[in-house]
Amino acid sequence: MKEEDGLSGLPGFSPKTPPVWVQTGAGERYPVLVGGGGIEALPDLLSRRAPAHRYALIADANVDGLHGERVLGLLRSTGARASRFPFPAGERHKSRKEWVRLTDALLEWGMGRDGCVVALGGGVTGDLAGFVAATFMRGVPVVHVPTSLVAMIDSSVGGKTGVDVPAGKNLVGAFHPPRFVLADPELARTLPRGERAQGLVEAMKHGAIRDRDYLTGLEAAADALLDGDPDQTTAAVRRSVEIKAEVVSQDEREGGLRQILNFGHTLGHALEQCSTYRIPHGSAVAVGMVLEALLGERLGVTEEGTSRELIRALERLDLQVDPGGSLPSSVRTLLQNGTALVDATRMDKKARSGETRYVLLRRCGEVDPGSGWSRPISGESVRGLLLSIFAS
Repeated sequence: MKEEDGLSGLPGFSPKTPPVWVQTGAGERYPVLVGGGGIEALPDLLSRRAPAHRYALIADANVDGLHGERVLGLLRSTGARASRFPFPAGERHKSRKEWVRLTDALLEWGMGRDGCVVALGGGVTGDLAGFVAATFMRGVPVVHVPTSLVAMIDSSVGGKTGVDVPAGKNLVGAFHPPRFVLADPELARTLPRGERAQGLVEAMKHGAIRDRDYLTGLEAAADALLDGDPDQTTAAVRRSVEIKAEVVSQDEREGGLRQILNFGHTLGHALEQCSTYRIPHGSAVAVGMVLEALLGERLGVTEEGTSRELIRALERLDLQVDPGGSLPSSVRTLLQNGTALVDATRMDKKARSGETRYVLLRRCGEVDPGSGWSRPISGESVRGLLLSIFAS
């Protein structure tokens, strides 16, 4: 690390593991640090990047039980006041109700503009705690300490925050970049194999849109990654962070290039919503990636065979994603009811002028630019695809 970065000498990091820097639209930048055992650097990082009078530690009840006391001690070792603010686990609690409750709790605790929110947990926690920070007294600093693979690989980087509403996912929120992200893969040791798979879907998405060799490498290392191999996990987290940082540094507000990160998410989010979030995010996005690749092939935009390549890679994560073969019954039922799925896409936050937009690949590792990196596709085309899959 360079001395001018103000991060030299941190425990758990060295010049061989430099931070990945993310540029914000305001002309500032923040570091993402990836390294096993890096959690011990948290007090030093806070002192250098996010000094505060009070630290509010927000985590869901599960993560709070696993890591809350330890991280609270690290926060207090800075000499500042710190307290824990747990909330119930689960996507349905990423809500306006919890945003109100947490905001009121911080006010009752006496936190002011010289406070800082520390988001400890997965994607739900990062989104919810980030939105609390973005709106509390018109904005206080936030720091992300992700504990799930999906948060380390994807959601903690980029500054998006928000909550879900009945009309759809993440439709109320704000862009609020963190002061830094500290991704310690050792915090994910307790994740079961199935939860690791959910996060690795986002890693494969990064390979699909930007780096075919990375996708191929993830496929080859799938068993080790699902087993939690520390070296493979650290390498995957770091490469995904590099890809996402490169994209969001060019387009923080999703006006152009950043839209490529939504590959698989238009239909993926619709599947989540139609299942009332019983289908996990990673599983929904995995099926969405395959369907959107099939859609691109059907429209002549995506190279034939791309969807099969994605199916082969995603099935290495022990996920059922082949629309023409084995699918979980809950997913198959929703896909067969194409009208409900298409209706759900119309409220997607990526829609423009009432048109649902999709990110389509040229081939694995490359997105077709379309019109602004996504393109409008009619509901009739999507229904036609689903009908062709399930008619036989």
